[in-house]
Amino acid sequence: MTPKITGLRVRAAVVPRPRPLIFHTAKFTRSPLLLLDLETDAGVTGCAYLFCYHDEAVAPLVSMTRNMEPLLKGMELAPLAINHKIWSSFRYLGMQGIAAMVLSVIDMAAWDALAKSAGLPLARLLGGAVKPLATYDSTGLGGPESVAREARELADAGFGTIKIKLGYASIDDDLAVIRAIGAEVPGMKLMVDYNMRLSNVEAAVRMAALEPEGLLWIEEPLDSGDLDGHAILARDFRTPIQMGENWWNVQDMARAVKAQATDCVMLDIGRIGGVTGWLQCAALAEAHGLPLSSHFFPEISAQMMCVTPTAHWLEFLEWASPILTEPVSATKGVLVPSSKPGSGAEWDEAAVARYEIAI
Repeated sequence: MTPKITGLRVRAAVVPRPRPLIFHTAKFTRSPLLLLDLETDAGVTGCAYLFCYHDEAVAPLVSMTRNMEPLLKGMELAPLAINHKIWSSFRYLGMQGIAAMVLSVIDMAAWDALAKSAGLPLARLLGGAVKPLATYDSTGLGGPESVAREARELADAGFGTIKIKLGYASIDDDLAVIRAIGAEVPGMKLMVDYNMRLSNVEAAVRMAALEPEGLLWIEEPLDSGDLDGHAILARDFRTPIQMGENWWNVQDMARAVKAQATDCVMLDIGRIGGVTGWLQCAALAEAHGLPLSSHFFPEISAQMMCVTPTAHWLEFLEWASPILTEPVSATKGVLVPSSKPGSGAEWDEAAVARYEIAI
């Protein structure tokens, strides 16, 4: 008999980060998280979390997720049907922002519960095999000395590839960071992320200057909605353009692909519609021959990369490790996903109690 949903338990926690991550607009020294337990009448509980980015976003995300319980209570544990029902209920609100994140976390929890009920890791439930994945870690801003020091720490931890934030005051400042890393860790491979900071003219200037650096990709130099601008950059420069972490659904990806705005794609499972949305996008990536990488959520993203035909790079960023019973880890730049039933997220309840906040 198929399990049925009996309730949603939604909590919030603020968890310390192992390393600060500095963006242009924020410095993340801790992770504001939403924790979801999707409970069933079979005694199986699906677990998933969201990284909420800002403290101010936690309360509305928690509230909207809790409000989904009457809609879902009594439904069979059928993730595709659950996803469709939530999507339909949000149709007039629009499937982006908080609505998309709520859909995503419930979808992830539903798939986790289904995999646990089948006694399989999520990758195997979806028809794949658990296998080693090429992994990189990410650094923030901070200037040449700080970023080079962090690159050395990551190299000592076994990473041969890292992603760095750029978008300093000038291209000379950007190049100084790249050169400092090269001097500190010769041979370190780099991706760079501008986090949508540049104008169209400045993006062209900086990409031209970065061409000789052999970067694996340049991520979102322009606003994520500027598909025409990204298409021009993708056409005019050899260094691949990377987009996707700010897509809310497969329709967003389809528009970017049609515009030829990106050479490779990156999915954030906490935004794209969870496991269901990822599978839709992975099929589209395969159809167009686009390498697909992950953004955040290394535990469940690792499971998904195992069933992604064009799997490229797994991003290793530890947002929730302090509250997980078995956090994933990377060795020499390779991560092997959990082979236990589910998606890889299981709470250390003692740690959750230590970091939980009342909402």
